[in-house]
Amino acid sequence: MTTLTFALPDGTTETVAVTRLLNAGYAGRDQAEVRAHIEELAELGVPGPDTIPTMYPIAPYLAQQTDVVQVQHAKTSGEAEWALIITESGVLLTAACDHTDRNLEVHGVAWSKNASPDVIATDAWRLDDVRDHLDALTLKAWVGEDRALIQDGTLGALLDPDHWLGVLAERGLDTPGTVLISGTITMKQGVDQFADRWEVEIGDPTTGATIGLAYAVEPLPEPIG
Repeated sequence: MTTLTFALPDGTTETVAVTRLLNAGYAGRDQAEVRAHIEELAELGVPGPDTIPTMYPIAPYLAQQTDVVQVQHAKTSGEAEWALIITESGVLLTAACDHTDRNLEVHGVAWSKNASPDVIATDAWRLDDVRDHLDALTLKAWVGEDRALIQDGTLGALLDPDHWLGVLAERGLDTPGTVLISGTITMKQGVDQFADRWEVEIGDPTTGATIGLAYAVEPLPEPIG
């Protein structure tokens, strides 16, 4: 079982044994825009979902606090996201990066998301402490050693944490150990997502505080046989 540990602004830490990992998808707040994106993906061969938004069960061990992600080939990339962590004492909010196999994605989105880790930051905020200005929190991602900005938006572009907490409650999944990743925002055109490094940051413009993560993408050795 994967165990995650988070440092909180008050100097305390929270440790959570992950029992359930869920990845939201097609989770933009403007669902008409999401449907247009699905049509774009369909032209690339990526199968669309039957309903939106979606929620994919992921193997819990793939929730990782790591600085290296090892991959099978060059066509993998991250996605800037936020994560909800349900603990015994409440709900935490942190930064996450859903690393996805783009070659496998054309065969099944859920398969592609189970091929690599969901990288989770090691700092977190209590959701209650930022709930009154969630939409203003910034969400950014940079790629490569030159830190090219590839994603730049706010949490207001995505379905909010309380939406997903409601979904979890309806299904009896709002229990300690559940981790939910939010879905992502649009990537900038002309920036190569297939980079050897990903960095994600959530920022609070009210306090100036940030939560970030970064990891290198390393290819595995060629198979023998």
